Amino acid sequence: MNVNVLRLDHRLKRDTRITTHVCLTARAFGASKIYLAGERDNKLMDNVRDTASRFGGSFEIEYTESYMGVINRWKADGGKVVHLTMYGSQAHEIAPEVREDGSDILIVVGGSKVPGKVYKAADWNVSVTTQPHSEVSSLAVFQHLLMDGKEFDLEFENPVLEVIPTAHGKNVNIHKENR
Repeated sequence: MNVNVLRLDHRLKRDTRITTHVCLTARAFGASKIYLAGERDNKLMDNVRDTASRFGGSFEIEYTESYMGVINRWKADGGKVVHLTMYGSQAHEIAPEVREDGSDILIVVGGSKVPGKVYKAADWNVSVTTQPHSEVSSLAVFQHLLMDGKEFDLEFENPVLEVIPTAHGKNVNIHKENR
């Protein structure tokens, strides 16, 4: 299953930090690409690409002027859409169903107000609690449930920096050959 993420309604003056965290969370939990809708933010996209190149893997970020175009193409190509919202079915109940379906997944995370057409286009509207909170936390929790914990075993190809888990201090391998 290929997982991509669509971030709706990015706003330059307000959302740069949170959208960056959405991108990095998507990557760390196994997504291969994120689409950024809303205001174009080349600096954010360059920063995400730089982080991905330093920590390895082949994560992509792409700006789109038409979030519905991304959703419609995804579905036309046989993929399924998961929209993360506090109004949907419970994530812990839906994640196994999504995983078992086996289709490529586009996870949609909102910005300000998500239009009704996104809810209608989604194959699953999924709630990570029924309370307002961050799209970053929703994405992390849902991807964790979707991956069934396997994100801890992900390996990212050709990293320059590789963090080695350790109980105390920082342990980072620097791969000079990948610079």
